[in-house]
Amino acid sequence: MLIKEIFLSFIGLTGGFAVAAGVFAFIVTLGVVPRFAGKTHTVNRVLTYETAILLGGIFGTLLSIFHLRLPLGGWTGRGLTAVFGLAAGIYNGCLSVALAEILNTFPIMFRRTKMKVGQDWVLVAMALGKMVGAFYFYANRMAQ
Repeated sequence: MLIKEIFLSFIGLTGGFAVAAGVFAFIVTLGVVPRFAGKTHTVNRVLTYETAILLGGIFGTLLSIFHLRLPLGGWTGRGLTAVFGLAAGIYNGCLSVALAEILNTFPIMFRRTKMKVGQDWVLVAMALGKMVGAFYFYANRMAQ
């Protein structure tokens, strides 16, 4: 029985390492951190960005695996949940837009539709549509 638990722990740990390596390789390949630093003119803070990503991954993993509860009830807890949701949404949005840029999705779409002006508005409309759809989806899921 002990050997089975050791084996399953080993498999789970190596699988976790493989997934984490893939996620970080994906982030590095897309160049998300340097792009953020360049857009915000904070190139001297790249190490801070990388540290925040690493600590966020570690902290989220610990909360998830050990089912830890933060003792933040009432409005404080809801406020932090809203801040977390906003940060997670911004992160996922930037990651997906970076992937679309790497794959040249937007230039191909604009060229095929022969769109010369209003490209910025199309991107904003897509982002707002995604946001409204996510709010609608989670509002209906939470109500049930």
